[in-house]
Amino acid sequence: MEEVQLPKNVSRIEEDDPFQFSCHPAVDCFTDCCRQLELALTPYDILRLKREKNLDSSTFLDSYVIREQEPEDAFPRFYLTMVDDGQASCVFVSKDGCTVYQGRPGACRAYPMGRAAIRQQDNSMQEFFVLLRESHCNGFQEDVEQTAGRYSEGQGLQDYNYFNDQVASLLQHEQIRSGMQLSSEQTEYFVLALYDLDSFRMQLDIGSLPEQDEYPARKDALKTDEQLLLFGIQWLQKILFTQ
Repeated sequence: MEEVQLPKNVSRIEEDDPFQFSCHPAVDCFTDCCRQLELALTPYDILRLKREKNLDSSTFLDSYVIREQEPEDAFPRFYLTMVDDGQASCVFVSKDGCTVYQGRPGACRAYPMGRAAIRQQDNSMQEFFVLLRESHCNGFQEDVEQTAGRYSEGQGLQDYNYFNDQVASLLQHEQIRSGMQLSSEQTEYFVLALYDLDSFRMQLDIGSLPEQDEYPARKDALKTDEQLLLFGIQWLQKILFTQ
């Protein structure tokens, strides 16, 4: 794995390296990390959040998500809306904490830890962990020993990591690494299949999408959002990279 330059307040840790950390309402910085941030959302984040809010994917995107894309970006990026309260607070944070805690994004679950997964030439994923120490965070003063592995498990990150690694097969595809740029049509297919699952299912059901020959035979096995997301990733492999 190539060496990655890290900021001074970020240190690399191994999966079983111990560190002290805990976050709970009695910590005096509680919810400070929910403000003054840009929170990027993955497809699985949006799947879980729209379910937690009991909204269809299009409504959730319209209500809570900002889409951005710079000319040099191969793919659009999605960010959670922040409240214009002078603190750029998360739209889902209250004085009592997170109002969507069971469906909170992976980055919120992982904080103050981060995980990077880099796709290797043999298509395996190699991961490493980092620890972010911000001056406002007093969770490091709590006498609770963690490791990257134990903390990830306790925060329910297994599913988030799994689905993010599946999406990485698109984001880190060799053609993308070689500078491929998507057409506007391909970009909209990317958004549809990964971020707007309810609309994706609707269009599959009416047969309005290309390269969906496998869908009718697999429809009964694609009843959950998770199953549909995995199908969408496979479908995008054909749409983006085999034509």
